[in-house]
Amino acid sequence: MPLTRLRGLVVLAVVLIPGLAAVAIADAQSTPVSRPVPSAMKIGVLKLTSSAPIFVGVEKGFFKEFGVEPELVYFQAAAPIATALAAGQLDVGATGLTAALYNIVLGGEKLWIVADKGREWPGYPLVAIVVQKEAWDGGLRSIKDLKGKRIGVTQLGSTFHYHIGNILEKDGLRLTDVKIVPLQAMAATVEALKGKQVDAILVPQPFPGAAEAQGFGKILAWAGDLYPWQIATVFYSDKLATDRARAVAFMKGYVKASRYYFDAALVQKDGRAAHGASYDEVVGERGQDLAYYTRMAVDNLRGRLLVTDIERQMSWWVANGFMKKTLPLKAIVDTSFVEEAVKGLDR
Repeated sequence: MPLTRLRGLVVLAVVLIPGLAAVAIADAQSTPVSRPVPSAMKIGVLKLTSSAPIFVGVEKGFFKEFGVEPELVYFQAAAPIATALAAGQLDVGATGLTAALYNIVLGGEKLWIVADKGREWPGYPLVAIVVQKEAWDGGLRSIKDLKGKRIGVTQLGSTFHYHIGNILEKDGLRLTDVKIVPLQAMAATVEALKGKQVDAILVPQPFPGAAEAQGFGKILAWAGDLYPWQIATVFYSDKLATDRARAVAFMKGYVKASRYYFDAALVQKDGRAAHGASYDEVVGERGQDLAYYTRMAVDNLRGRLLVTDIERQMSWWVANGFMKKTLPLKAIVDTSFVEEAVKGLDR
């Protein structure tokens, strides 16, 4: 069976199957059931394993099945996706929740958080705190040992900034006890660690494994084990949200792809990760490295958000000076699209 690979930071092997057009039998003759003509939709993503369900949905035609012609637009960090969405350059964003997203809405733009994309969760390693190998060998073995150290992140106000801040607080430290170094892109943080410009970085897979394999980094901890949260979501432009038929059509493709990916790569057996029925097809030859780095759509694969966590995030950004005030949830969250999509798929 032929395989198509999505290469970059993510390697996924996906089998291309024949078209899924349904047929109806009437008067002993088969006639094809008409499908909606696909309409173009731009989706902003990062080339990360947490985007795997989006990639699967594109490769297997799940979005097209519901009349969506997806065009993936790649970014180097999460915050610019929110900016591009507000500027009308994208229809959908699928990435991390950042201070930039909340501030755009505070500034009067309308963007809508609509579905779960990924959670930092114990037992599902996604983002790691990686320290210099020399620092590790010198005794840097705990979060408290980060005091006074330089920690590289992509941007101030990023998911990594939020995550390390909350992890430090759990161990009795503050952001002011470390030096946060913004480096704009994930690859740049890795190079900074390699070049000893920072003492530690926060990066998602596959970067932590690569740093250890190349001998210049050591994984201090998996961040989700220390502080679980709703790290990533799917969000809509206001224009797409007001076109309900298209918005629900995208969500049906997304939920179907999420279920397929979950069944292949995120199942558990006796509390441990185990291969699903379509594991080899979805994950391919690097499955041992890539399969379990994100837990998404955990509520029966319905894509439901940890809505209360969004409130918690905004409160933390306000407390640390990155937002002037919190937003009412009704001004930024709309889960009706995923609820309608799930009902339609479950009929």
